[in-house]
Parts: sequence; C-alpha cells; structure tokens
Amino acid sequence: MSSSRSGFCCSFILTTSAFLIAQTQPVQSPEVFPSAVPATAYSSVARQSEHEAVADSTLRLGIGDLLEFSVYNVPELSTKTRVGNNGDIYLPLIDYVHVAGLTTEEAQGIVEKRLSDGGFLNNPHVTLFIDEYASQGASVLGEVGHPGVYPVLGDRRLFDLISAAGGFTDKAGRSIVVTHRNQPDKPVTVPLTRNLSDSPDSNIAVFPGDTISVRRADVVYVVGEVNKPSGFLMDTENLTVLKAIALAGGTSRTARLSGAKIIRNGPAGMTQTSVQLKRILQAKAPDMPLQAEDILFVPSSAAKQFTGRTFEAAMQAATAVSIVAVRP
Repeated sequence: MSSSRSGFCCSFILTTSAFLIAQTQPVQSPEVFPSAVPATAYSSVARQSEHEAVADSTLRLGIGDLLEFSVYNVPELSTKTRVGNNGDIYLPLIDYVHVAGLTTEEAQGIVEKRLSDGGFLNNPHVTLFIDEYASQGASVLGEVGHPGVYPVLGDRRLFDLISAAGGFTDKAGRSIVVTHRNQPDKPVTVPLTRNLSDSPDSNIAVFPGDTISVRRADVVYVVGEVNKPSGFLMDTENLTVLKAIALAGGTSRTARLSGAKIIRNGPAGMTQTSVQLKRILQAKAPDMPLQAEDILFVPSSAAKQFTGRTFEAAMQAATAVSIVAVRP
C-alpha cells in the first residue's frame, strides 16, 4: 500500500512539473509565409488611384501655424509661438527648433528630447496644440463663388471645398484641375457631369497645399441677324451651327442666309469660313461643328455695305453682346 502511494505521488509530481515547464516555455508563433497573407491586403492598395496613393493626408506643421506648447507640471514653460518663414519656432531654454513638415507627435518628441538632453528636465512630457492651421489649406481658384484658401482638416473631398467656396458660378466649365502639392508637375483633370451625384468618382480626396482650379466654360458668339445675339457657354464639344442658331432664337426676317460665316482665330490668325446656312436649315447640307471662341455671323440682306467687311462687322457685334448661361 505504501509503495502504491509512493508511486502515485511521484507520478503526480512529474505530471505537475511537466505542466509548469510547459507553461513557462515561450510560445513560438508559427512562421507566416507571404502566400498565407490574404490577397485583399495587396489588392486594396493596388486599387488606390494614383493621386491618392502619392498624397499625404497626415496633418503636418507649416509656415504660419500658431502653436501652443505646455510642459506637464512646469507652467513657466508654457508658450505660444508661430512657425516662421524658415520653418522654425522659438521656445524657452532650448532656443530655435525646426518643426515645418513634422507631425504634432514628432514635434513634441523633439522638444522633449531637447529639454532632456540639455539637462533642463527629467522625463519631460510636452503637449502641443495647434491654435491656427495657417498652412493646412487648399486654394480654390476660378469660377467659384468665393475664390480663396480653405482649411483642409481630416478627410476632405473635392466637392466639400467647392461648396465651401460658394459653389460654381454660371460660367463654370465641366472640368476641374487639381494640382497636388507634392506633384505639381502632374495635375489631375476631373470631368464633371450635369448632376454631380452621377459622378461619385469625381469627388476625389483633397490634401493641404493642393490647388483647385475651376475653368471657365468655352464661349461661342452668335451675332448679326438673329433674334437673340449672345455669347453662349459651351460645356460640351458638340455645339454646331444649327444648335447655335436655335439658342440665338433663330434668324431674323432680314437675314442673308447665304452670307453666313464662321470667324475663327487659329494658328494662322483670323480666318473666315462660309456657312451654307440656308441649306443646313433645310437639311440639304451637313451641319458644321463650332469651336471655342468662334463667332457665327449672319449678315443682313439689306446691309450691302458689309460686303468685304464681314470680319470687322462680326468683331464689333461680338464685342457688344453679353454672355448668357444657356447651356446646350
């Protein structure tokens, strides 16, 4: 009986020892091979658009930012300072510190290290607060209600900035050029549709330092013997003679349809192209496309004195008309 009890005790001790040893041994993680990484980890990066992949959305300090520093339990070192044109700030005890281009955490770390290495404080804890984000803005230019520089804090999108700038004017075109600060030589052209909700892909990310330029729509002038001489904004490239005449309310009763001309400023200078307007209106001749800044001139049948002076008459008439926001 004693030998049985002794064997049981030895067995219990050995089992307990093995269990304790197993608990104290470091657990080795299984080796992870690249093939075991889910494919979505790579595909999500590959799907990023070029302009979002290269842009930096992290808020960084810049020239003109107003910073407020405080040191835990040392109120005497609390101060406000603005980042100078050279990217430096001045702080008590540690003199000038270059912070432009750094995140708030990086700037805090540098100040803490300078205070510690200089022997001023042991294990200092520095807090940085940005009172004014003077450098964290994007410029919105062109055909918007209120051009200017608007703050870009956090995740901001193109339409957010356009809305902050008062939206589009009635002379805005159908494309926007976005130039990222870190890629000034690669501007991004963003096409727009009539209904912005139909083009969610156009609402690209915008980052501090970007420039947003809303171009003005091209204009075609229709002057002479038409009912509504005007300059018409063309936000598409398929404006034709027939459509332009329709936008101008048609021709008047005194119009000399056989004398209609397109005045165009090309690489070789001003040129005149005859338009078979009567045959176009009768669907006996093909319609003719118009280009930006073209002048479609319809002379009067009674104005014989304009013969040979079509160019001068068209230019004078185009100068006098107003531009209206009638979009084909």
